[in-house]
Amino acid sequence: MKQHPAKDNPNGDGVLAPVLLVQAPPVPDEGRFYNAILELLFAPYRPSERVDKKQFQVIKLLRYIGTKILVIDEIHHILAGNLNRQRAFLNVLKYLGNELQISIVGVGTKDAFRALQSDPQLANRFEPVLLPRWEFNQDFLRLLVSFERMLPLRKPSSLHAKSLAMQLFSMCEGYIGELSRLLNDVAVYAVKNNIEAITPIVLDKINWVTPSQRKRQLDKAI
Repeated sequence: MKQHPAKDNPNGDGVLAPVLLVQAPPVPDEGRFYNAILELLFAPYRPSERVDKKQFQVIKLLRYIGTKILVIDEIHHILAGNLNRQRAFLNVLKYLGNELQISIVGVGTKDAFRALQSDPQLANRFEPVLLPRWEFNQDFLRLLVSFERMLPLRKPSSLHAKSLAMQLFSMCEGYIGELSRLLNDVAVYAVKNNIEAITPIVLDKINWVTPSQRKRQLDKAI
């Protein structure tokens, strides 16, 4: 995304966005997926509008801004629906890829990859790239520095300071997706409470559940 940022369109109004990042809706819902894209592009729409109308608007806008790669984060959310809804959502991805002649990148868990493999056509399009867990080392500290530059906080947090970095690493367990969500949640808390910085005390306030804790809770429920 940093290598291909949005830029002004020299031939018209708006911007050119060769790479567009959107988060998948919590459940595999075509209408909500289009809503997310339209909101991202600040396009006027009514949530109650017919899905086919929103689809037409999305395709028109993505063509206009020159999107070549559509990155869908949290693609594993498709698993929150039954098989019919999963297949319907996968068909939407195929249709967008074919209609716009763009590449679609799905970011999610390995379970999501299994779901994509259930469709032979999508299986041929999605090549898996596994992201290993981070270790607590200088690379992780540099990652924290990069994240801090993007945080909308008025005060410095010094995320790379050893004690705070160790706390963050323990909470995310080395998963970059978990780290991203953790920092987002704690930054929101810091802004809402006029703290404007991430501190160990603030981290303790958000009632974060680590990935391994969530897995144990799920295993007990099953």
